[in-house]
This record gives sequence, C-alpha cells and structure tokens, in this order.
Amino acid sequence: MDDKLAASSKQAQSLSNGTKRSGWISFPFFIGMVAGLSVASTGIVGNLIVYLISEFNIKSINAAQIVNVVIGSTNLFPIVAAIVADSFFGSFSVAFATSCVALLGTVILFLTSTINSLKPHPCSNDLSIICKPPTGIQYTVLYISIVLISIGFGGSRFTAASLGANQFDKPEHQGSFFNWFFFTFYVASGVALSGIVYIQDNLGWALGFGICAVATFVGVVVFLLGYRFYRMDEPQGSAVLDLGRVFVASVRKWKYNLSSRVEDYYTSTTSCDDVMVQMLPPATLGKRLRFFNRAALITDTDLKSDGSIKKSSWRLCTIQQVEDFKKIIGILPLWTSSTFLAIPIAMQSSLTVLQALVMDRSIGSHFKFPAGSISIVILISTSIFLTFLDRVLLPGWYKITGKMARPLQRIGVGYVLTVLSMAVSALVESKRLKLAHRHVDMSVLWLFPQLVLVGIGEAFHFPAQLTFYYQQFPQSLRSISTALISLIVGIAFYLNTALIDQVRRSTDWLPDDINHGKVDNVYWMLALFGGINFVYYLLCSAFYKYEN
Repeated sequence: MDDKLAASSKQAQSLSNGTKRSGWISFPFFIGMVAGLSVASTGIVGNLIVYLISEFNIKSINAAQIVNVVIGSTNLFPIVAAIVADSFFGSFSVAFATSCVALLGTVILFLTSTINSLKPHPCSNDLSIICKPPTGIQYTVLYISIVLISIGFGGSRFTAASLGANQFDKPEHQGSFFNWFFFTFYVASGVALSGIVYIQDNLGWALGFGICAVATFVGVVVFLLGYRFYRMDEPQGSAVLDLGRVFVASVRKWKYNLSSRVEDYYTSTTSCDDVMVQMLPPATLGKRLRFFNRAALITDTDLKSDGSIKKSSWRLCTIQQVEDFKKIIGILPLWTSSTFLAIPIAMQSSLTVLQALVMDRSIGSHFKFPAGSISIVILISTSIFLTFLDRVLLPGWYKITGKMARPLQRIGVGYVLTVLSMAVSALVESKRLKLAHRHVDMSVLWLFPQLVLVGIGEAFHFPAQLTFYYQQFPQSLRSISTALISLIVGIAFYLNTALIDQVRRSTDWLPDDINHGKVDNVYWMLALFGGINFVYYLLCSAFYKYEN
C-alpha cells in the first residue's frame, strides 16, 4: 500500500508541475516508435531469405529455415522481455534498451552488405568457378547481427504496446490503442515490403539496410522524446514465479481434503510477495480446477504455535493468487489452438517467397515484382479489412443482434479463412506445377487471392486474440498478455522449421528446386492440419467461460 501511495504522490506531483502524463498526449510517441521499428524489422526480415540466397550463397530451403528461426526468435523474445519488464525493470526501460539492441544489430547487418570481406564472393554462371559458402567469420558476423535484431525488435515492440495501453484507464480507449497499434504495424510493414525491398533488389542492399538503420534510430529517438509524458508502470516482483508457487503449494497439500468453510482459506494480502493480489472476497473461490484451491487452504503446518499464520510463499497463497493461476490454466487450451493456427501461416510465408522466385514477376513492361515483397498483399488486405471490420462490420453486427461480437467468435472466423487460404494455395500450386513442367511461367498475380484470404483472416483473429488475452489475464501480467501473440508466432515458426525438415526427410515434396517438388501436397497437408485444429478450437471455446 505504501508503494501505491508513493506512486500516486509522484503522479500528483508531476501534474502539479504542469506536465500532463498518460492518455492521448503520449499516443504519437508510441505510434512513432512502432512505425520506425516496424519499417526496419520488416525491411530486414521480409527480404532476408533473398539476401541469404543471393549474397551469402545459401541454398533456398536452408535460407527459408534460417529465416524461420529468425522470425521465431523475434517473436519468442517478447515473452522474455515482458517477464523482465513486469518483474524487475518496468516496460519503458526494457523497451528502450531492446530498441537500442535492435539498432546495433541493424548497423552490423548494414556492414555485412558494404564490407566485401564480411560476405562470400557472389556465385557466377561460369561453371568453372566454384560457388563458395560463407567462411566461419562471415557466418559469425551474420549470426551476431541476426541475434541482436531478433532480441531487439522482439523485445521492444510488444513491451511498448503494453506500456502504451497502460496509459489509458478506459477499456474502449485501450481497445482503440490496440487497433491503431496493429494498423500502424501493418501499414509500416507494407511500406517496408514495397519501398525498402524494391530498393534492396534494384538499388543495392547497402542502401536498403541503411534506411532500416535510420528508421530504427528515428523510432528510438521518438520513443525517448515522449518520456516525460508517460505514466510509468512499476515492476511488481516475479508474477510468473507466483504462478509456480501456487502450483507447488497445491501439490504439497494434495493429501488434504478441501474445506467448505470460507474461513479455512487464506485471504491476506501479504503472501506470495503481494504480486498478484487484488483482494477478492473469500466467496469468489471458484469450483473449477478445485485441486489448486489447496494452495490457499490453511492447514496445521501453516500455523505457528500461537495460532498465527506462517509466511511461506511456497506453501500458502491467497485466494486471489489461486484464482489468477486458474485463469491462466483455463486460457492455455485456447492459446495452444492459436499456436497450431499460426503454423500453416508460417509455412505459407516461406513457401510463397520461394514460389514467387520461380514465377513470372513482371507486371507491365517496366516493373518486376520483388519476391520478398509478396507478403505486402497480406499487409494491405489486413489494413483495409481491419478498417472495414472496425467501422462497418462490427457496428453492423451490433445493430442487427444487439450484442458485440465476442473475441472468440472473431477468432473462429479468422481460423476458417486461414484454412480456406491453404486450400486455395494448393489448387494454385498444382496449376503452377503443370505449367512449369511445360516450361511456362505462371504470373505471380495468381498468388494474390490466397494471400488476401490470409490477410482478411488476420484482421479477424490477431486483434481479437490480443484483446482477449489483455482482458482475461490478471492485471499483474498485462505485459505478458500482449506478448502472447508474439509467442504464438515464434513457436509456430520454430515448429514450422522442424516440420519442413521432417517433410524433406520423409518425402520428395520440398527439393531445392521446387519446380521438381510437390508443394501443393504440403498445402493440402496444412489445410487438413488447420481443419483438425479448428475443431479443437471449437471444443476449447465452447467450454471456456469469460472472466471479464
């Protein structure tokens, strides 16, 4: 309580000094940071597979797997950054530090494109010249830049999103912030995939990566300039560790019978380091997952000789902490279904670039569509449909039904569209292979319908997932809740890498030259996988009970 009073006193003092903190006055600085870092990260990762193939002489499927690991790491690190922010340093410090790391990684990658000794000699059409792979030092410098980029961009984006949402007290303003966050991310990424990737392919990698470094620098500076307008969130200790304490305490008391008396359960705010406590009344101890109620059960071993309670956070936790733990457990099945959904999307993002490389990318007589820019179709369709969804479709649904569309309903629609896009991808690839066997190149425009379906699906399920987790998670885990989306994507790309490796070991569907493969069979496999996962999602959502 003393800490809360001190924080309130600091905020009041800042207001009396004439500095208005939080609210919409801080909004431009967050959006500026998101725009700068999104332009840079997408400009690098979006065309990285082409850079590895053309400049580092890495084979196509191997390059795709490396990029999968990069994207996976970029999306896995936010959960680490969120835990550190919630527990120790706060969101601002972590977001600022990791964005500086991203800047360093971008500069090193820029150097690999400008210093000839940091990359192998380019391959030649002359068969007498051996195409040499990178040396150990060249690989080392490349991987250092990739690691720094993964940590930096991954750690800053969603930590800043959590800090930005914390600037608003009203739920509708928080929802509006998240809408603008996604909109800015998609628009900035679209600019990168169109402009920066075109520059990399036509004007040089050095110029393209140089622009990415400048964009990162601008994003960091803008974020720092808004410091005096931010309402800082104070680290509250290890909330994640408290989840483990509830589990351990309940296991240690597994032999004890649960009591029906409210007074037999601990309601003090002093247990487990005061991290997850919000003083729920005793009657709110839920009946679901009743096994974990034992963590709050007061037993003889929890009492001193004078009848007072021993303070042992690994043996006795509060009712609030138990209920928060059960909230997380209840969300896990839905979270796993989202992870399984992201695997086909991750696979498709890699394969479409490889498809575009062997297709006719000429649009008109003077423009050639960059293969690394193919994902811009997803970004554009998502941005357009996200606006249509927010301004037309959802309000229309409310007028017709008298109810707002729930997040889980929107997620389900996104699932269906994603599975449908895999089926369309399989049909298009089957047609492309038939033409390729007759030495006819199919136009890259044939890839657009499937990518539009993915984009519309993402407009449904990604913002809905972020809203769902932010609203359903305990307040002490808000940074982690926003990072869960990134964690889903990260795990999906890692699993996608393993899946590609297994497909290559078990079948001949993915050779280095995909014109001699069966990529259409891969898409049919993903469609089947997505359909099974959709059934699993329906079962999970049917049994889930909204907490808020």
